Amino acid sequence: MSLTRRDWMTYTAGLAWAGLGHAADRRFDPQPSAWRGFELTTRIELARAEGGSQVWLPVPSIESSWQRSGENRWTTNAVEAAIVTSDANGVRMLHARFAPGSVPVVELVSRFETRNRVADAAQRGKADADVARWKQPTALMPTDGVVARTVARIVDASDSDLVKVRKIYDWMVANTYREPSVRGCGDGNVKAMLETGNFGGKCADLNAMFVCLCRGAGVAARDVYGIRIEPSAFGYRELGASSSKLQGAQHCRAEVFLQDAGWVAMDPADVGKVMRQETSDWIRDAGHPLVAPVRKALFGSWEGNWVGFNSAHDVVLPGSADRTPLPFLMYPQAEDAAGRCDALDADAFRYTISARRVDA
Repeated sequence: MSLTRRDWMTYTAGLAWAGLGHAADRRFDPQPSAWRGFELTTRIELARAEGGSQVWLPVPSIESSWQRSGENRWTTNAVEAAIVTSDANGVRMLHARFAPGSVPVVELVSRFETRNRVADAAQRGKADADVARWKQPTALMPTDGVVARTVARIVDASDSDLVKVRKIYDWMVANTYREPSVRGCGDGNVKAMLETGNFGGKCADLNAMFVCLCRGAGVAARDVYGIRIEPSAFGYRELGASSSKLQGAQHCRAEVFLQDAGWVAMDPADVGKVMRQETSDWIRDAGHPLVAPVRKALFGSWEGNWVGFNSAHDVVLPGSADRTPLPFLMYPQAEDAAGRCDALDADAFRYTISARRVDA
């Protein structure tokens, strides 16, 4: 089924959303923009280094109409450091290995360009020869069992892909919620969330659920793991970050593949974040004037104040003694002879991240 401009306008207008007419009180409307250049600097100093240690840092690895990934340079006291690629899924990272007895230090500077991303349904999307890959299950994101049963309650088999995605997006906004007590961005264990009925989480949980349900409905979809690098241009505190202190600014977004439109931006998790955390009150109404413009815009667009690292799941760290796959690679990782460090333990695993504008 071809995706026409009328189809897109109908489903992005959100005609079924209650209260959308009051959204003029607040604006969130990313539009096509010029490229902007940035440098992202990550510095790690390990407090724990028993018997030698290793560090893995994700680097921007996406080339697209909305991001250009550039050079990476680093300084370190490591005995060996290089950009490596995970054989299983192609995710790129800086891998540094330190001598026993050293105090590991590494500083990575990554250059890239980014801009606002807006779907243009009037233009035919580029074919993606690898699109079937993004319909496959992962360790924490099955497409059968409880996922298939949930999908059957949300969509009809006869629905177009666009209608399926629209229904799943609306179901996510209505049934899931941001849970601030979750560590980091969550772990993306969709099967556990659906089996327990606990639909609270953070971006790596909620956008993973969205992606998983889309795949279960037969629509190619993927997470995009990255980090916010600037405040929002629209004044939403929760949709941006202070560029001078980005620890904790990691954020997972999502994409779906629609025939005749290509890969399209999605972010139902950020709708939930605005509802739960933008004000001191938990906003329960998705038609609230603060929420409605965000809900509308994040179906098909996103703001270019964020950089994507990769879309990989089940990541085995190259050279690691621990072959247990990570659900995703969005945070710096490290290990020593005692095992893998807790990337969310700020006392044992100290790092800083900052970003600055440079000429595009």
